[in-house]
Amino acid sequence: MAERTKVVEVVPYDPVWKDQFQLIKDMIEGYIGELILGIEHVGSTSVEGLPAKPIIDLDVVVEDYSVLQAIVERLAKEGFEHQGNLGIEGREAFKRAFPDNFMKYHLYVCPKDGKGYLEHIAFRDYLRSNEAARREYGSLKDKLAE
Repeated sequence: MAERTKVVEVVPYDPVWKDQFQLIKDMIEGYIGELILGIEHVGSTSVEGLPAKPIIDLDVVVEDYSVLQAIVERLAKEGFEHQGNLGIEGREAFKRAFPDNFMKYHLYVCPKDGKGYLEHIAFRDYLRSNEAARREYGSLKDKLAE
């Protein structure tokens, strides 16, 4: 089961997040690249200029769950624990079983037509293209974190 966040830290956007995403993506692709369609940077750290919790969210996109068992097995060999869907249909969560050299990240496996993945991409792209919405959402995040 996932750990509950005790303190919510929202920090200003950091361009390092793009680099960290790429490093984590490269690592995951090395483990399961031929089983997947791609890896998307989602969540607030994927939106330039948006304050965020300093946690990279990655959606590993698959055609469908026919490859899930192979992914679970390969990631387990690399130190990832499969956590199930954590109550959210359309995504499977994985947690690193030991500290690594990356900043904190959340890893999800999602089918390409899954509701969770499609919502992540739609919201990310909306915030990337709409400066007013990005400012308003960032303001709300800061207030809620307080």
